Formats: sequence, structure tokens, C-alpha cells
Amino acid sequence: MKKVLAVLLPLALCASGTFAWDNDDSIVRWKTVVGNITVSNNDAVGGINPGTTPWSTLGGRAHVNLATGQVSFEVDGLVLNGGNATGTTGPVDQVEGSLICDAGQRDQTIFTTTPVRLTPQGNAVFSGTFGSTPGTCTNPLFLVRIGPDLPGANQRWIATGAVRSFGDNTDHN
Repeated sequence: MKKVLAVLLPLALCASGTFAWDNDDSIVRWKTVVGNITVSNNDAVGGINPGTTPWSTLGGRAHVNLATGQVSFEVDGLVLNGGNATGTTGPVDQVEGSLICDAGQRDQTIFTTTPVRLTPQGNAVFSGTFGSTPGTCTNPLFLVRIGPDLPGANQRWIATGAVRSFGDNTDHN
């Protein structure tokens, strides 16, 4: 009997931990990050205009914990996809991540990270917290935006999180 309990108890604990992990809807993940290929102000998201030229990415991901404000994102190969600077980051050397809750609604809120370096190859990584905790957030959207150090283009969005999921048991690849 002791041998049976020794085998079943760890299995039961693992199963209960898996189910608890599965139900945490305060975790929002975007499996990839895609560049913004449109440049019309008609494509504003939550009042944030897109960049003035198309962008593309090799990929990336984003993760937000709505309960704690913990946020992380990475983007790979974020480069211009048009104009004379195609294939480069042009003058953009900083990006920031923004979570938009209830985009376009009266109760819309925007939470933005501090800027991080965008390498000449278009790579950026951020891990930290927003200045305040999002709490509830229906229809959460994630944008990668030009950092505030570029007059005329600062804080326009150039990439977005795609393939959104809730809970912490999603495929992290």
C-alpha cells in the first residue's frame, strides 16, 4: 500500500498543479510578433498611429501578467520593409512595448514599458513591469512602438503581438 501511495501521491500533486496553472487568465501571451505592413493613419490602434513606412520581423513574443504588471517581450529582425532603408532599422534605435486594454472604448487604457535598445539587426528584449498594474483587460492588444527619442516618429507602432492566448500553460515556442 505504501508503494502505491508513493507513486500516486506525486502524480496527484502534479495533476492538481497543472490544472491550477491552466486557469490563470491573468496571463496573456502573444506567440509571435509581426511587423506593421500598412502606413495609413486609418490603421491607428487605440489612437496610436502606425509608422510611416512598412516594417517586417523574423518573429518575437510577448507576455503580460495583468495581475502583477510583469511584462516581457522580444522581437527579432524588426526592419523596414520599404523605402531606401529597406532591410535596416533606419534611424530607429529604441523601441517600447505597449499593452492596450479595451482599444477604442471609453475606458481604454494604455500601459507602456521603458524604451529598450533596438540593435542594427532589429533585435530588442525587455523584461520588467509597467508603471502600474493593468488588472482587468478585455481584448488586450500588444504593440511594439518607436522609442520616444526620435522626433516626428516617436511612439508610432511598428509591430504587433499576434496569436494571443490566455493562461500560463500555452506553448512557449
